[in-house]
Amino acid sequence: MRALLVVNPAATTTSARTRDVLIHALASEMKLEAVTTEYRGHARDLGRQAADSDDIDLVVALGGDGTVNEVVNGLLHNGPDIDNLPKLAVVPGGSTNVFARALGLPNDAVEATGAILDALANRTERTVGLGLAAGTPGTEDESVPERWFTFCAGLGFDAGVIGRVEQRREQGKRSTHALYVRQVLRQFLEEPHRRQGMITLDVPGHEPVTDLALSIICNTAPWTYLGNRPMYASPKASFDTALDVLGLQRLSTAAVTRYATQLLTSSPEKGPHGKHAVSLHDLTDFTLHSKAPLPFQMDGDHLGVRTSVTFTGVRRALRVIV
Repeated sequence: MRALLVVNPAATTTSARTRDVLIHALASEMKLEAVTTEYRGHARDLGRQAADSDDIDLVVALGGDGTVNEVVNGLLHNGPDIDNLPKLAVVPGGSTNVFARALGLPNDAVEATGAILDALANRTERTVGLGLAAGTPGTEDESVPERWFTFCAGLGFDAGVIGRVEQRREQGKRSTHALYVRQVLRQFLEEPHRRQGMITLDVPGHEPVTDLALSIICNTAPWTYLGNRPMYASPKASFDTALDVLGLQRLSTAAVTRYATQLLTSSPEKGPHGKHAVSLHDLTDFTLHSKAPLPFQMDGDHLGVRTSVTFTGVRRALRVIV
């Protein structure tokens, strides 16, 4: 088997020595080319090259969710083709690693490498569905190119939190769960639209859902982790279905306290709920419109502001070694 290993040298939880050990372990079982990323978007370029190559069977992403997202977008730059595109394997190296953990992989890079080698030896894999987001035709965002996401996207509050975290990281702060919690509080205190939601959810064949202050799109469950605690925004979300949406119409102090408690105590059976909570399951096509530009994120990567995003849930988009 010929494999390309895409290594993010800035991965939060792996040292250079650990990465060397993992590279040698993988190289002992396959013909491996290891490439270290050098700029934002490099992992996507490497994934694209692997997709266009005739001799790459597997792409291994060593890094966090952002690295995985870039590799996936490179692999699928011409769309899904599970019979001909290279397979994907993920070695978690970030601070949260939602996609890898949702696949059932250990959160430790060394243990995950062992699990991947066992899966290759046993020829075990699965096909996963993915989400696709693009600028909505006929709006000011129509020229925004489409982009795939593996586990979640968000328009509004949660994307604002991620934007704040990225700003702090650029200032030299480490990506920790405490940093995220602090930015959630600051986003809440400074959120200009928390009392009057700006977002409308349009699903073909259904009445529009208006005045959403927060919208989270899930491709799997859990939505994220706080340390080792899984948090379920949409408990029914799955790699085997299309997309789920959680929308909240009110972010008052009382509402946020209630929903935060529900998230912290959420489970595969129960997520956030209530009079001002909207939960929709297994949506193939829908659009989010906003009356004002709002922060937008995909797979934990802040992508600027948007006023309209169209989403598509694509089943059986990629083969993953697991």
